[in-house]
Amino acid sequence: MTAVVFAGPSLRRESVPDRRDIEILPPIQRGDIDALLARDMPPTVIGIVDGRFMQSLSISPKEVLKAIDQGIHLLGSSSMGALRAVECAPYGMHGVGKIFEEYLSGRVDADDEVAMIYSEGDFLPISEPMINLRFAVKAGVSAGAFEEHTGEVFLRAAKALYFPERTVDRVLRLTAGEVTAKEHRRIGEFFASSAPDTKSEDAAALMARVVEFLPPAAPAPSGEGARS
Repeated sequence: MTAVVFAGPSLRRESVPDRRDIEILPPIQRGDIDALLARDMPPTVIGIVDGRFMQSLSISPKEVLKAIDQGIHLLGSSSMGALRAVECAPYGMHGVGKIFEEYLSGRVDADDEVAMIYSEGDFLPISEPMINLRFAVKAGVSAGAFEEHTGEVFLRAAKALYFPERTVDRVLRLTAGEVTAKEHRRIGEFFASSAPDTKSEDAAALMARVVEFLPPAAPAPSGEGARS
């Protein structure tokens, strides 16, 4: 039994288990699951975290359902994985994490909430997904790091930006005159030091769920990483 997980900027290296039976591939795109099904030994578990949708066709629900029909466990979280998990949950796909729950509940419904851009070589994020900003603001208000009104102003300015332009620094510049200097400093300090990364947290939760579908640990040889 083996697993393949499609991930990019949402999955931190430290969240990848040190196992030979888990293969990490770049963000998923149309045709990637079909390619796995065409292998001599397809994986028994497929996890979807990040996906492509501008530079190539996004993975379709039909491709996901084909894998489920063949008895493969499909899991999704964080980004494209959360979107497809909501669509395919009635047919057996497992959704994981807070972002999946937000979409499932209908509290969030726009695809651009998880959209972001990143560098191709190392998957370092260049923009910030709106959904991460929402969870961060909620956490900051709950912790008393800044006022609720300050968070509302911040989110309104962020949502008005086209997703590739959505960064914390840009939003802070846009809101500099809309809240008091003290509040502007407080929210800036929170994002610099304490803001959660919900996409990465959900990706880590997905990896933990993937392991549950596999036999007991098969550790990678010393010096061999799990990421490919």
